[in-house]
Amino acid sequence: MDVTQPLQLLGGVSPERFMRIYWQKKPLLVRQAIPDFKALLSRSELFALAASDDVQSRLLIQDSQSTKGWRLRHGPFERRAIPALKKSGWTLLVQSVDLHNSEVHSLMNQFRFVPDARLDDLMVSYASDQGGVGPHFDSYDVFLLQAHGRRRWRIGRQNDLSLQPDVPLKILANFEPEHTFDLEPGDMLYLPPRYAHDGVALGECMTYSIGFRSSRANELAGDLLQRLAQEADDNANNLLYRDPAQPAASQPARIPEALVAFASKALSQVLKDDRLLAKSLGEHLTEPKPNVWFEAPEATHLTGALKRMGCQLDRRSRMMYDEHFVYLNGESYLVRGRDAPLVRQLANQRLLSPRDIKKLSPGATQQLAHWLDAGWIALTQE
Repeated sequence: MDVTQPLQLLGGVSPERFMRIYWQKKPLLVRQAIPDFKALLSRSELFALAASDDVQSRLLIQDSQSTKGWRLRHGPFERRAIPALKKSGWTLLVQSVDLHNSEVHSLMNQFRFVPDARLDDLMVSYASDQGGVGPHFDSYDVFLLQAHGRRRWRIGRQNDLSLQPDVPLKILANFEPEHTFDLEPGDMLYLPPRYAHDGVALGECMTYSIGFRSSRANELAGDLLQRLAQEADDNANNLLYRDPAQPAASQPARIPEALVAFASKALSQVLKDDRLLAKSLGEHLTEPKPNVWFEAPEATHLTGALKRMGCQLDRRSRMMYDEHFVYLNGESYLVRGRDAPLVRQLANQRLLSPRDIKKLSPGATQQLAHWLDAGWIALTQE
């Protein structure tokens, strides 16, 4: 992608300018970001996804008879568990639809001017008339693309982030909107993190939310430390604590200062290896979501098929790279020489042609065959 060229998706703004002027800074409304856009899933197809055990879904119902005003339920949902279409004030949220539908996955790929390390998923929100989730804010960036019907968005910078008490979802207690926009199919609204917003369906509507990862420091550190500890445990040079100079203890419950110093040095040794830290981060960022699983293909003679047909990443696969390693679905692979640019091309473009594959070394081709056998990549069509 040439990030200096204007994109209709961004209202004629180039990705370079969008990231510099708008990303994490201010909203952007784009009329007809995708002209003549039609929903990529029908209502019945979305409901079928919500009935699946491996799809995360939620149902929000505005209920004036409830003391909390809202009812929240988690899926999966059989069709009879979803309210009647004519009943107003309810919303069905279906998460990570890009993992289950190729067209939705292709749509999400249009937003890859943001690094894959940040791109998370596409959620579909189906709402009956007046349905919504209340005024709230997200801790991550989001593009709200109207797919079907109309939705009214009220947005505003919000200093008071206090929430309504005893409500099953995070709804702002004192929402103060500054702008109101009615979005029709193909219109899109970008909102930076913590920008308050409230979307209400004007009749039956469907909205696609393209969301982004925003790692919390403590969660990221915890996962990385676990991975680094495993690497250290596998290291043959891993040293044991020794204390030949330890005197007899008159206060046996007191932790020895030498052990504290050993622990500090052990942690410092692990953290000072920048390459190992980067490797752990790459594995963390490409780890598949818990509900993701892959199917092995029925093809045989995989290496020959790859050279004849080429390959593409499965839509559920996450692939990234850095200076030394390529990462795919939580695993790391060292790549060098002529193989490196081609394997990185697979990560960036999500496909390799037969001509590209024939340029790979035998070892790299064999690795592709292993990925194909695992269902992480798929053969392209002849």
